[in-house]
Amino acid sequence: MMKKSFFVLLALLSLSIVLPRFDQAEATVAYGPLSFADIAEKYGPTVVNIYSTQIIKGGNLPYNFFYDNEGIPEFFRRFFDLPQGPGGTPPYHRSLPEQKRTSLGSGVIISQDGYILTNNHVVENADEINVRLADYEEYQAKIIGRDPKTDLALIKIEPKHDLPFAEFGDSDTLRVGDWVIAIGNPFGFEQTVTAGIVSGKGRTIGDGVYQNFIQTDASINPGNSGGPLFNMEGKLMGINTAIYSRSGGNIGLGFAIPSNMAKGVADQLRGEGKVTRGMLGVMIQPVTRDLAEQFGLDRPVGALIAQVVPDSPAEKAGIRPGDIILKYQGKDVSRINTLPALVAQTPIDTKATVTLFRDGKTKTVEVVIAKLPEDDDSGPAAKGSDAVHSKDLGMTLQELTPELAESLGLFVERGLLVTEVVPGGAAAAAGLKRGNVILEVGVGRDRRKVKTVKQFNKLVDQHKRGSLLLLIKDGRQTRFVLLKTKSGE
Repeated sequence: MMKKSFFVLLALLSLSIVLPRFDQAEATVAYGPLSFADIAEKYGPTVVNIYSTQIIKGGNLPYNFFYDNEGIPEFFRRFFDLPQGPGGTPPYHRSLPEQKRTSLGSGVIISQDGYILTNNHVVENADEINVRLADYEEYQAKIIGRDPKTDLALIKIEPKHDLPFAEFGDSDTLRVGDWVIAIGNPFGFEQTVTAGIVSGKGRTIGDGVYQNFIQTDASINPGNSGGPLFNMEGKLMGINTAIYSRSGGNIGLGFAIPSNMAKGVADQLRGEGKVTRGMLGVMIQPVTRDLAEQFGLDRPVGALIAQVVPDSPAEKAGIRPGDIILKYQGKDVSRINTLPALVAQTPIDTKATVTLFRDGKTKTVEVVIAKLPEDDDSGPAAKGSDAVHSKDLGMTLQELTPELAESLGLFVERGLLVTEVVPGGAAAAAGLKRGNVILEVGVGRDRRKVKTVKQFNKLVDQHKRGSLLLLIKDGRQTRFVLLKTKSGE
């Protein structure tokens, strides 16, 4: 009986034990990929190393008193004997030899006949560009086109055979947390493979207008510039272009140009040798929490239109200053930097749908996108006097006349000129500066044009216990600022 009970117990225990079953799919979901080797082996040959050389022409050293002055005894001149220039030392200058400056970078092959996409800063100013393939074949490359605004460049080699190439993926499908792989030439270590995840999207670093970077913690270092960022399917999702670091090395903050932007630029460079961008015809600014409250928006999203360019696509579509763009072509404009990149990539004459927030309601309009002209960022300087509300608002104002505007080179004829801003005051906190011109004052949509100090004072007095929304002219640009009075803080 004892023996029978033992076997029954053993059988029950064996049924209750569930051994874990690991297969590739479950392991990938729970723990990440078991290996990146297959992707690295298959797509590594699409990655090239780029060695660009710039020739720095030799200059002339300045006149040396001891060496060049024949009045100094030869005994003393020997102590300052320097290499002579070609044809002997001239009486006042000595020539320096030419120097070569070499920079390292990466690139990705995007066609079997040798088109290679890389960063503009890798090949800019290069006199000679050498490309080394994964199998160590070397070629000289020529530049097909460059686009400094996106830091992209297209170069071409003439290969002896068809080349493996990377296929563009849809960078919009990337999600924060997705696995990605970077392959490149960091510090000259060829075909280096690193892996990480997408840490963020829509990032900006610096002042680039069309920055909309993918952020990744895949290790990226100097020399990775221009190399590809692949997803787990081996699709090209980005071009590695920058790192954020105080030391100059990787700290887990790498940035890549999205493939959707890179593909559009590459196609235009290949076809035209230059890039043409779409234009909406608006000046925009971020929607802060305070501005969102002023305009009746429940959260600070979108791009606030501060100015509509006359006779532009936006004006023809009925878009006005004070509108907030929430969507463009069905895509959310959650951050201000999203909009310029989307508009720039839109083909000329496309009918684009724009979703606006106006007077507490959403409105959709169609805009026929035009060609973007050259930028002009010049701005005026200004000076003047006549203190107005300087105690309360921390600034001095002067009524602007057409004659004064012309003499100062301002691009507006009427308004109030800011002639001084007191540090630490309400005007300074709002971002106002000397030379700005106040065009309108009010709250939300209830704004009025101001031409005289009396009008300004009256409007300020009506809103002493709150915030004022000002429409100002700053150089050629118009933007909104939120001015808080002391009593309203």
